[in-house]
Amino acid sequence: MVSPALTAAVGEVGKGFIQERTSETLPCQATDKLFCFDWAKEHIDRYATPTLQHLELVVLSVLIGFAIAFALSLLAHRHAWLRPPLLAGTGILYTIPSIAFFFLLLPITGRGSETAIIALSAYTLQIIYRNTMTGLANVPDSVKDAGRGMGLTERQILWKVELPLATPEIVAGLRIATVSTVAIATLAVFAGGGGLGTQIYGGGNLNFATSIIIAGGIAILMALAFDVILLVGQRLATPWRRAVSG
Repeated sequence: MVSPALTAAVGEVGKGFIQERTSETLPCQATDKLFCFDWAKEHIDRYATPTLQHLELVVLSVLIGFAIAFALSLLAHRHAWLRPPLLAGTGILYTIPSIAFFFLLLPITGRGSETAIIALSAYTLQIIYRNTMTGLANVPDSVKDAGRGMGLTERQILWKVELPLATPEIVAGLRIATVSTVAIATLAVFAGGGGLGTQIYGGGNLNFATSIIIAGGIAILMALAFDVILLVGQRLATPWRRAVSG
């Protein structure tokens, strides 16, 4: 026969067990709250490594993409017959769905940041190539003729006249490519490339809004920071535009 004292003790344990699972006592991440400030404050350090990985993916991808697209632009600027095929080729790469691109590369390059960087670099080519070609095409013929009249060679005209005047369009393409790369890089997690996508799509946080908001917020701030840096760099590289606007 069970003693009354034991029954009372079991009741107290059961009462406490049920109380611990009410909405007031559950951990924030187990509730339906949109953002858990206490959890964010305690776990913000877990986003340091993904942020650095994301930053590395973006910087390397944009630099590689810019180098390739810029070289292709100069080549097409010299040889006009290359412009349509290069534009079409970079356009085809740009239209491939990002996740599909990652998965297509996996059998060739394997999982890792290299696969992510290859795909992300390919996405920058169309934007940078097109803007560079547009900038070079918008240089007035009269300005180039003036350079020839001063005795400049075609190479000197390209580097001292055309490219400086095309800088705003080139940087505009670089800004668009960089911001879009920050966004697409969140999908690098599917190729094992790391980055902020690990906190958005993986790590058991798929349904945890706080983790998604923090990682997404960092990505947005990163994109804005890159855009401001490039805009300031453009203004410093084109002082004559400031003089005209002033």
